[in-house]
Amino acid sequence: MVATILEFLAVIVKNIIDATGYWGVGIAMAIESACIPLPSEIIMPFAGCLIAEGKFTMFWVVSAGTLGNLVGSIIAYWVGRVGGRPFIMKYGKYILITHHDIDVADRWFNKYGDWAIFITRNMSVIRTFISLPAGITRMNFFKFCVYTTIGSIPWNFGLTYLGMKFGEKYHSTISPIFHKFDAAIGILLVIGLYIFIRRHLKKK
Repeated sequence: MVATILEFLAVIVKNIIDATGYWGVGIAMAIESACIPLPSEIIMPFAGCLIAEGKFTMFWVVSAGTLGNLVGSIIAYWVGRVGGRPFIMKYGKYILITHHDIDVADRWFNKYGDWAIFITRNMSVIRTFISLPAGITRMNFFKFCVYTTIGSIPWNFGLTYLGMKFGEKYHSTISPIFHKFDAAIGILLVIGLYIFIRRHLKKK
């Protein structure tokens, strides 16, 4: 059952990006930044692979991913600001947000203040949930947007670059043997989603 769901989600992500191009990258990253379990560790490398194919360019992939991060983070920010911690603790479980996730984000925000937004944008998992305590504490919205945008760029560039290098390696060594680039990406998506969701389920 879980494998079927993961495979379905992987196909959805791939199809969105294939069908809508840069918009798909932005939409997928917005979903992730809105605290919905769709990891950027899968989205951006996949887009990077498409750069290796000559379908995308680095500048527009990173720009689309960063814009998506901003849009999704704004949604999460306002959920925290309007709903508060009780709302998040009550309904977050439906999108795999655990108490542990919120506690970790709270600790980072309490320790580093507004700078936590910038710092944690380059940290796996917590980068997604840090927008919630920012909203709860009513962090200055303009500053939140600036830190989110600037902080997201290195993360998106790094993941995209890795995906691009993987794609180049694939075309130079694996492709002549298997001739199935789509299958390789599908496997990547399934593995990544499985690890991400399993890690969150274990925390409950």
